[in-house]
Amino acid sequence: MRAVRLSGTGDPSVLRIDDVAAPRPPTGDRILVRVAASSINGTDLGLRRGVPGAAVFGRLVGLGFDIAGEVAAVGPAVTAFAPGDRVAALLPHNGGGQAEEVVLRQGRAALVPAGVDIVEAAGLPLAGLTALQALFGRAGLGTRPSARVLVYGAAGGIGSFAVQLAALAGAHVTGTASAAKRDFVRGLGADDVVDHEGALDGRERWDVVLDTPGLLDPVQVRPALAPDGVLVTTRVAAVGTARELALGAVRRGPRFAFVATSARSQDLTRLLDLVRRGLLRVPVDRVVPLDQIAEAHRYAESREVRGKVVVTISP
Repeated sequence: MRAVRLSGTGDPSVLRIDDVAAPRPPTGDRILVRVAASSINGTDLGLRRGVPGAAVFGRLVGLGFDIAGEVAAVGPAVTAFAPGDRVAALLPHNGGGQAEEVVLRQGRAALVPAGVDIVEAAGLPLAGLTALQALFGRAGLGTRPSARVLVYGAAGGIGSFAVQLAALAGAHVTGTASAAKRDFVRGLGADDVVDHEGALDGRERWDVVLDTPGLLDPVQVRPALAPDGVLVTTRVAAVGTARELALGAVRRGPRFAFVATSARSQDLTRLLDLVRRGLLRVPVDRVVPLDQIAEAHRYAESREVRGKVVVTISP
């Protein structure tokens, strides 16, 4: 089968499409999925670039963590799926979704409802689950009536889902975005859109700040949080950030939290049902065939991208 591989780390020219051995038949509670599409996430871009940490594991990991496709075979302990079912899934840390076939545990997958486009479903798992679990798990948005929510990086994959989910919860949502992307973010349901620098100038107090790129310094953000406010980040990239995370467990007042995305099938089912009902949009910016994977990466890391870039793999 064909699969995306890295010849090294660097710009998109290190990406190649190889013929590799197909997966073995599924055992236990695993399913074999014939992949129709997979989306590009920041994790894929980081592995390709060889960012700290990713450079160590890049050769051991296949690109592609989101998949959508059709179940081709099931293991003897599978109870939730049958051959022919359409599914979407978030793969574990070894990735490998940008390939024609993949094997995974059934607990990582969810049925794609009738009426939901399979390409759109491929853009949902990692970014959608991260937004959902950050807002409602780590930030407790469901228990914060009329919350004021700031989505930092609202035009990206995670941010575009977070704006919509927070708005559905009845929050007053402000997103940060460049001037060229403000209409896009407003179209997702944001009440206000501001530039990145103006969001944390102290004139507003936020109940929830979701830092989607994981770039904010929690010490600098704390004065902009409400007394019981929370900053949720998608990564812990500095020693100071880790220290603030530890202190947040015992300190009174505004706190800091980290979201480690979990492949909960019930959460993914919830998101897919919102898509089916027309309440959540998968903001697919561009659909690119597998043969153009390098171009897909170039666009995904450009300043022009809005939402998700999806790679189609098989019909």
